[in-house]
Amino acid sequence: MSIKRLLENKVCLITGTSRGIGRAIAERYAEEGAIVYANARKTGSIDEWAKEYSLKNQTLVSPVYFDVTDYVAAKQSVMQIIKEQQRIDILVNNAGVVTYELLGLINFENLRNMLEVNVIAMIHLIQIVSRIMSRKEKGSIINISSIVGVEGVKGQLAYSATKGAVISLTKSAAKELSSKNIRVNAVAPGMVDTERFHDVFEKSFKERLSDIGMGRLAKTSDIANACVFLGSDLSDYISGQILGVDGCTIL
Repeated sequence: MSIKRLLENKVCLITGTSRGIGRAIAERYAEEGAIVYANARKTGSIDEWAKEYSLKNQTLVSPVYFDVTDYVAAKQSVMQIIKEQQRIDILVNNAGVVTYELLGLINFENLRNMLEVNVIAMIHLIQIVSRIMSRKEKGSIINISSIVGVEGVKGQLAYSATKGAVISLTKSAAKELSSKNIRVNAVAPGMVDTERFHDVFEKSFKERLSDIGMGRLAKTSDIANACVFLGSDLSDYISGQILGVDGCTIL
């Protein structure tokens, strides 16, 4: 007897899949049978990986190349997905940038860029994709926030401000879109053992391991599994929620 995969034939757009959390989400979605449109900025950068995961999971993993802050390109890519699939069932807003700056040292150019990527581009994609989902009156939107957006943290005021905005926009979008049966939730990871964070952790955060109740950094698969749940029909009555995936971290 075959067991149906949790995301079988669901059409999904995932941003920021070139590495780290976004790559892990795309891989888990493919394993669960989703039709994955994986976004990256650099043309050709994920072609081989996409082919590998398409064959491995007997599904479609298709690269879509655009910068999330290029609003014309983002909209064109969404329209191309609609042309090919006639729908989008799941949007995962993962693309983001991060800085580590004390309050007195905040670079405001960096802050404006973070707001553009982490917040404004996310709102833009939610706006476009929710219009598509409204036609079917069904869909799941998952935004990647952070524990620092919930709790705040010393040395990351600018970053935590953008991730706090993600939490607020998630709750507001959920309320606006609930009548169309479109669910909007966020995942708020703690410290995740990605390539990008590993060196920073070794230099500046290693002593913080004792603040994690479960005694280890999150794996990217931990975040991906939460996104599988929120994208699947198992969470069909869950919206406007912030799911912490932090191993019981105390900041």
